[in-house]
Formats: sequence, structure tokens, C-alpha cells
Amino acid sequence: MTNTHRTDTDPADGSSWTAQESEAWSRRIARSPLPTDENSPSSGDMQLEERTALRRVAGLSTELDDVTEVEYRQLRLERVVLVGVWTNGTAAQAESSMSELAALAETAGSEVLDALVQRRDKPDSATYIGSGKAHELRDVVVATGADTVICDGELTPAQLNALEKVVKVKVIDRTALILDIFAQHATSREGKAQVAFAQMEYMLPRLRGWGESMSRQAGGRAGSNGGVGLRGPGETKIETDRRRIRERMAKLRREIKGMKQARDTKRERRLESTVPSIAIVGYTNAGKSSLLNALTGSGVLVQNALFATLDPTSRKSTLEDGRAIVLTDTVGFVRHLPTQLVEAFRSTLEEVTDADLLLHVVDGSDPLPVDQIKAVREVIMDVVKERESKMPPELIVVNKIDAADPVQLTQLRGLLPGARFVSARTGEGIAELRDHLGEILAWPEAQVDVLVPYTRGDLVARIHTEGRISMSSHEPDGTRVAARVPTALASLLTEFAYEPASA
Repeated sequence: MTNTHRTDTDPADGSSWTAQESEAWSRRIARSPLPTDENSPSSGDMQLEERTALRRVAGLSTELDDVTEVEYRQLRLERVVLVGVWTNGTAAQAESSMSELAALAETAGSEVLDALVQRRDKPDSATYIGSGKAHELRDVVVATGADTVICDGELTPAQLNALEKVVKVKVIDRTALILDIFAQHATSREGKAQVAFAQMEYMLPRLRGWGESMSRQAGGRAGSNGGVGLRGPGETKIETDRRRIRERMAKLRREIKGMKQARDTKRERRLESTVPSIAIVGYTNAGKSSLLNALTGSGVLVQNALFATLDPTSRKSTLEDGRAIVLTDTVGFVRHLPTQLVEAFRSTLEEVTDADLLLHVVDGSDPLPVDQIKAVREVIMDVVKERESKMPPELIVVNKIDAADPVQLTQLRGLLPGARFVSARTGEGIAELRDHLGEILAWPEAQVDVLVPYTRGDLVARIHTEGRISMSSHEPDGTRVAARVPTALASLLTEFAYEPASA
């Protein structure tokens, strides 16, 4: 007689389960949807918990040593010193730029120890900040024990090498820092491919090597006596690495192109629908995801950090009059956004140009909100010109009014006529914003009175989604509906016009 091995006990009735029954029950639980009560965490809460659980390992040295392989400039930021060059603008703008660089560094997982600003007509072509300031920076690095220097600008490979020779620690620029943040926060397959392509494009001209990395491989099978056509100097190790990076970039370019076709197909399907599409754009950390949650009730990731969300997120919502709208949260912008990222994320940024309305979110608590607006519009205009398309209408929404200075809010009301002032955190102004969206998203409508057969439930669903119903009843031959619908949908309903039976 064979004894069946029992593994678990059902807490409901106390009976024992076999291993097969336990495994089947586990699979069933895994397929079951999560509870939707108020206490259950949203997808954004779980992503935030996962992200905050990851921390960089402290104590890793980034001193420059002689290595035998190419340095791929892997960023390990722990204790950093910031340095910037003030070439134009006011002192407040220079201070705001350094504060933003500090926020970027903290988002990347580093600890900011000190910051230096050099006043110059233009950055020094050799060391970015000048030889005297470079030696002063070295003294600050030694005094604070920093292991990384971050420059507020995009440095040339020569400037990076020259400055590293003086300060004796790793030096990175603003572009590399932003790329590192994007690499940490990318979650989708398309986002990871776009970031990887941008990193390789940035890294290719900045590869360096020492020792064996600069030695040439022998040509042919037997050194210099490989035969006709096989003799001569071979590739150096660094040249081999550059070739492999170019091959990898070509592969990523093909993958991104294929993903772009899939995205374009989905976009065309959305454009065929008459449901208005709203793209939420704005400066990074202006509260775009928070506004999306406030308008739709969704639970996307919200974090007080720069570039917290990269992948576009679309959610459907309903206006007060019953009409449906689709809101898409896009990647945030920043001053001097790296050109590599603009090129890599071009297919994502194209979502903005096809929207029916741009919801431009501005951080009302920022010291220079007008500069934020200019930085965002510059990137959007570049994408619009590239596609030779028309700029969608724009509605400015000033967010975080609960944390903003009342005097500054008064100034913004005068500078930005027609803007809406809200607080996504407290909900202040959200209802008024929804009402205003219902007013400006009005489209040409037609009054219809139709009898739709029960076999065309798809048309009834579109009437409920896209129109405003005044009367609905179920008749023996179908569903009778009287409503105001978009003209495109009205043309499809012409054949189902209701004709009352004659007496």
C-alpha cells in the first residue's frame, strides 16, 4: 500500500494536502488579483518600496589606478563635491542650478559634501574651471574625503582627463549623472533600451585605457608572419571595445526602431478614437504623477525625487459630464537635458505632439518657475519641429500651491493669465481643473436619436463613452438612445436613426 506524502494543512478544515495539491493551490493564489480595498498597496507604493530598498554600497574607492582594461566609467557615487561655472544669468539662477545639481546627486544615491562656483566668461578649455580653481578643488576633496567630483555641465573627454589628473578622484559631468539616474529608474523594456543606447553614445568618445589596453594585437595566426594580407598592426584593446560598442548600439537602434513601430500602431488606434488625449508634461519633480493620481484615482509611483518616473503611463478618467478622457504622464524635463536622452527618448516624446491638449505642470514652490516653463517648451518645440507637426494647445497648471510663497503665487497669477492653480497633495483646485477641462475639450457634437440593434453593443458602448446621453431605453428590436455625440460617431449611427411607428 502506497502512502501519499502530506505537506500542508488547510487552515479552513484542518485536512492535509498532498504536494501536488499544495502546488496547484499556490499557482491559483498567484493568479488571483490583489485585493482592492483601501488598505492594499497600489502599484506605485510597491515600486517605491522596492526602489528605496536599494542602496549603494558605501566605502567603494574610486581612486584612479592603473588598470589593464578599459574604464567604462561605471558610476559609484557616495561622497561628492559639486563644482559649477557661472557664465551668465543672475546669482539666483546660478544658485538654483547648483541646488538642482545637488538634488540630482542625491537622487543618484550620493551624499553632497561641498559645492564650488567659479565666475568666468566661458568654461576653461583645459580643466573646465581653470588651473587655480582646480587646485583649490583638490584641497576641498582632500579636506572633505570626497571620492567623486560632479561638474555642472557637459565636459569634453580632454577636460575630464585634465581635471582628474589634478583632483586625483573620479570626475563626472551633469550628463553622466542624469544618465545614471535614468539607468536606475528605467523599468520597461523600451525604457531600458533607450537609456542603454544613450549611455553608449555618451561613453563611446570617452573610453580610456592604460597598460595592455593600449597594446596592439598581433596580426595573423602566427604574430607578424601570418602570411600575405595578414601581417601588420592589429587593433588595440580600446579599438576592439569601441567596435563592440558600435555593434551593440546598432543592435539597440534596431530594437528601438521596432518598439517605435509598435508604439506608433497603438498611437494610431488612439487617434482613431474620439476620446480626447491629454499629455501631462512639465519639469521633473513638478508633481506630474501626483496630478495624474488626483485626476484619475490611480496609484502610479510618486516620489519626491528627480526623474522618479520615466515610462509613459496612460490612465482613463471621466469628466463631470460623463465624457471619457485619457491622460498620459510623460518623462520629466530639466535644464540642459542631454541631447543623447532627447534622441533616445524621441519616440516617447512624440506622444506629446499627438495629444489633443498639453497639461503643462509647473512647480509653484520653485524659486524660478518661469525658467522651468522655458526649459520644457524648448524640448517640446524641438520635437515638434523635427516631426513638422503642429504644437498642441497648452494649459498651464501651477502645482504645489500649498507649499508655495503667497507673494510668488500672486506674481504668477499676473504672469500666467489663464493658468490653473492646484495642489495635487491636498486636492485644492482639482475639481475646478476638471470642470475647466470639460469646457476646453468641447468638440463638434450632433444630436442623435437611434435604435441600435442588440448585436451592435460596440456602438452603444461608444455612445456611453464618448457622448452625453439624455434618454436610454430597451426596446424589442434594440436599445434606443438619445444623446449628443461627436460628429464622427454620429455619421456611423445614421443608418440606425429611430423612426416611430405610424399609428
